[in-house]
Amino acid sequence: MATHIARRCYLLCCNVSAGLTVIPQHVKLQGVVIRDRNTTFQSSAGYRTRGTDTTQDAEVHVPVERLTVSYSRSSGPGGQHVNKVNTKAEVRFHVQTADWIPEDVRQKILEKNKNRINKAGQLLVTSELSRSQQRNLCDCIQKISAIITEASEKPHEPTEEDIALRAARLEKRNKERLKQKKINSVTKQSRRVDFD
Repeated sequence: MATHIARRCYLLCCNVSAGLTVIPQHVKLQGVVIRDRNTTFQSSAGYRTRGTDTTQDAEVHVPVERLTVSYSRSSGPGGQHVNKVNTKAEVRFHVQTADWIPEDVRQKILEKNKNRINKAGQLLVTSELSRSQQRNLCDCIQKISAIITEASEKPHEPTEEDIALRAARLEKRNKERLKQKKINSVTKQSRRVDFD
């Protein structure tokens, strides 16, 4: 339930930041004050990555002007409105030439998202979550930032304690294997019959 409410608030904030002041009729705002400090639409969305060397977060922006955005007819229920309005958002960008993403992150994106990348090398993200172009565009940008964040996560470095624990487990496993091997050997030797 909390994620559902948070998602609605996020989508509502996307509309407010885009300059739209449309609030759906089924959303009741009781005790909520929305302050529109900046009426201009910012053309970038940010994500944060935590580095292993520093304690500060490095912030990287997703520039919307470098993304290719197209809209098409959305599938699913909705009656006559679905057949008239292009609400499905498709966002794509060329991964190799995206200089706003670090090189190692680009390589990980290419490795992890092979199914989303077409023959031209473009990462394709679609959204038909709602019946609004702006909300679907916000969802696509959120998906792209999640992909970049996942690719920029550093692998966990094992500590000395982890290495010692792994070595102890390996040694125990080998001892158990040799013990079982000796038991099997004794069992097979007892089955042999000498004809002397």
